[in-house]
Amino acid sequence: MLALLTSGCGDDGAAAQSGGTSQEEVTALAEATTFTALENPPLDPAPEAATEGEVLHPKRELVVHDAVDGKPIARLPEKQIESPTWVPVIAREGDWAQILLPTRPNGSAGWINTADDAVESANNDYVVNVDLASFSLEILKGDEQVGEWTIGIGKPEFPTPTGRAFIIASIEETVNTYSPIVLPLSSHSDSHETFGGGPGTVGIHTWPDNSFVGEANSDGCIRVTQEALDQLVKLPLGTIINIT
Repeated sequence: MLALLTSGCGDDGAAAQSGGTSQEEVTALAEATTFTALENPPLDPAPEAATEGEVLHPKRELVVHDAVDGKPIARLPEKQIESPTWVPVIAREGDWAQILLPTRPNGSAGWINTADDAVESANNDYVVNVDLASFSLEILKGDEQVGEWTIGIGKPEFPTPTGRAFIIASIEETVNTYSPIVLPLSSHSDSHETFGGGPGTVGIHTWPDNSFVGEANSDGCIRVTQEALDQLVKLPLGTIINIT
């Protein structure tokens, strides 16, 4: 689990994407960040499906809806934990994009209107597959395997959550000494509501020694070797992590 500092920003442009909702009502919406728990949001409709690889960065704060032109449920900020917000697209309907969200509950999704130059779009060929049963993590670029490593995972009482998640930020660690860089994911522990002052965010990081390799000995995070982390930090934000 990770101890995180909150960061985010917004502006009045969100009202233009809100489908007629007033700025006051938009401002009252929760920010879609790792610190947020949304009430009954739409969930990832096909967590085992492949995506087209599109990732989006909001150029300004955008309203997240529960459906195309539907009810506003949150605000998507430009930044997540001091990193620019990049979210994976899991479906498209014209100018509308269905995206994964970094909030609780795990697998939260929503729709944003990408019209009027509201987002920066990029194509991400990378995907990470984590197999908890075999303690393995692989990075793929398209159909090509970049590398595969043995990892450490959550203890039975604090299991690493499964499902489709994504990398939300890259943090140069200044508080703890167990990893030079930590990659927070969009998923959260089902066992820890909070951890170390943070919201129970699951992350990928190294450890001071290799005692974790092939073991279930973390509080839910994925522990990797330095060699694996060196490759993982090269991946774009918004890269999907499939955990099974």
